[in-house]
Amino acid sequence: MRRPLVTAGVLLLTLTGCGGGESAGPELSVSGAYMPQPVSDMAAGFLTIANKGDEDAKLTEVTSDLGEVTVHESDGGAMREVASLDVPAHGTLVLRSGGSHLMFEKLPQKPREGQTVQVTLHFTGLDPVEVDLPVKPATYRPTSGN
Repeated sequence: MRRPLVTAGVLLLTLTGCGGGESAGPELSVSGAYMPQPVSDMAAGFLTIANKGDEDAKLTEVTSDLGEVTVHESDGGAMREVASLDVPAHGTLVLRSGGSHLMFEKLPQKPREGQTVQVTLHFTGLDPVEVDLPVKPATYRPTSGN
């Protein structure tokens, strides 16, 4: 089975109910994905997940061929690993510098600007979604979104 792949564009996943009057379920799209070029054996990943559906979605895991990836939240300057993050119905989950983000630790090699790092997002009750994170300069900051 081929999994959806997101590059710099947007991916839309739709789950619909089987009968009349049932909830449409989550309708997820991913945008703004990137990784600043790492300067050590650690790196961060950022992206936005929008949910236009009628049900919440839950991001439960992120995997990558680059190595171990964990999901972190930052609150008041303190960073902590979390088991999952919610993507609210009719809302967004923004993974950005200084907030919730993906954390790559003990990188076997440092991706360089211009390369891409593939991650797979795992959600409760949904098929996994593959996303390409373009590697940007270490000082890159998006102008909007993340």
